[in-house]
Amino acid sequence: MPQSIYLWLLLIMVSACSTNHGRYQQKHDSIPTRLPNASELHNATPRAEAHSRGGNKHYQVFGKHYQVLETAENFSQTGTASWYGRKFHGHLTSNGEIYDMYAMSAAHKNLPLPTYLKVVNNSNGKSVIVRVNDRGPFHQSRIIDLSYSAAYKLDMLKTGTANVTISAINDFSPAGLAQLQDNTPRLNDNAAQITPLPIAPVSTVTQVIATEKNIAKTSISPVKSPLKAQYIQVFASKSHTQATKLAKILSKQHQSGTQIEEINGIFRVLVGPIESNDEVKQLLLVIKDNGHPKAFIRK
Repeated sequence: MPQSIYLWLLLIMVSACSTNHGRYQQKHDSIPTRLPNASELHNATPRAEAHSRGGNKHYQVFGKHYQVLETAENFSQTGTASWYGRKFHGHLTSNGEIYDMYAMSAAHKNLPLPTYLKVVNNSNGKSVIVRVNDRGPFHQSRIIDLSYSAAYKLDMLKTGTANVTISAINDFSPAGLAQLQDNTPRLNDNAAQITPLPIAPVSTVTQVIATEKNIAKTSISPVKSPLKAQYIQVFASKSHTQATKLAKILSKQHQSGTQIEEINGIFRVLVGPIESNDEVKQLLLVIKDNGHPKAFIRK
């Protein structure tokens, strides 16, 4: 075949690929047609993995060179997170896997593939554990691209982006993973700095009111009305101080109210009231994933 004809055919093929947006069927990313279900909101399970064959060499995108780190040991970074959805769903990731927008995964420019990360939304305290198996985002002001489910769990879909802190997970021992998941205050944590609050009367409920701006000024007031709607019991202890400390944390993490119920000297931390069955079941999964596996629904 003459070289001129070969070049002409090659140009037609390139033009056709450009018209079809390369390997993607969509020109622009778009929102999925459904929300994640309960099973899709579980954190990724960190484990020791060998680096994948694909995606771990230094590379170049849009004329810029990127260096891949040899290890994720002690890696931490704060910046802007974004997310990616339907345009990339079902297509290959940088390490040769298939991108699933409902899996707890992420893309990073420099971390080894795969790397497990804990991602914390700094605006609301919500967290998620993801597995990095892709490269990006190549928007220079962003540090990580999250899957749709991860972004949903961090409550960042309305804004599209969020200020986050990402920390690499390298300790896969049972103790290390337990510490990673366990956000429950311990009796000895800051014991000298905590001033015990007055103990509520038997069979009453106290409500903790907390926001990001007034968390230091959290007040406790008795609520005499009985529990009628559904609640999630997260924690029980004889320590009023410990229960109050955890209630403040949960109030900051979840939009639902947080209450402390005291019966016969046992203080129970409750999240609620919640009227929707679907909402209470979904929130229970989130609370369990965030370090409270013994949480359960109370009516």
